Amino acid sequence: MKTYVMSFFLLFAGIVLVQSQEVKSMKEAYFAGGCFWCMEKPFELLDGVSEVISGYAGGPEEDPTYREVASGRTGHIESIKVIYDETKLGYQDLLNVFWRQIDPTDGGGQFVDRGKQYSTAIFYVDEEQQKLAELSKDHLEKAKWFARPIITEIRKFESFYRAEEYHQDYYKKSKFRYNIYRAGSGRDQFLARIWGSEVNDTDEIPIKE
Repeated sequence: MKTYVMSFFLLFAGIVLVQSQEVKSMKEAYFAGGCFWCMEKPFELLDGVSEVISGYAGGPEEDPTYREVASGRTGHIESIKVIYDETKLGYQDLLNVFWRQIDPTDGGGQFVDRGKQYSTAIFYVDEEQQKLAELSKDHLEKAKWFARPIITEIRKFESFYRAEEYHQDYYKKSKFRYNIYRAGSGRDQFLARIWGSEVNDTDEIPIKE
């Protein structure tokens, strides 16, 4: 009986330990790249990402609505929260994907969506993310893929508010409408011209020859 109890205890302890390690390996990253509908899919396709959530970040207002943010009357911008397993995917990998989804030289919005509520930003949660984000931005500038300066902001994370449910996984739930919007937004045409088939790569952005 004692042996059975001890075996059960060791098994339970092992399960708890594994679960604890898994929780510790899960990290969060926050990015703004214009319309959050278009930012979810590239990250959700990555092995190691468990969830991507659309929402609002960067402003002082609490629990803003889509209508409020879209009007430009708040300090928030459309953003995404990426939950990922750092044992499978590094923050640098996420940065490499992020840069390939946006026009980092546009200060007036992104593609067809205009206004500061559609501007680009990286929100860092700690000093390590800040360091990597700044180095990554500097590398992109030196890589010479863009004729104009890289103006994407790197900002300290303050808060994130989940967007209304109908925005979550919009590219899955409203596929027809999403595809029409995306095709007309100009995003894919721009990204294809810059990155070609490497648009979703996690590899470091090469120096342009």
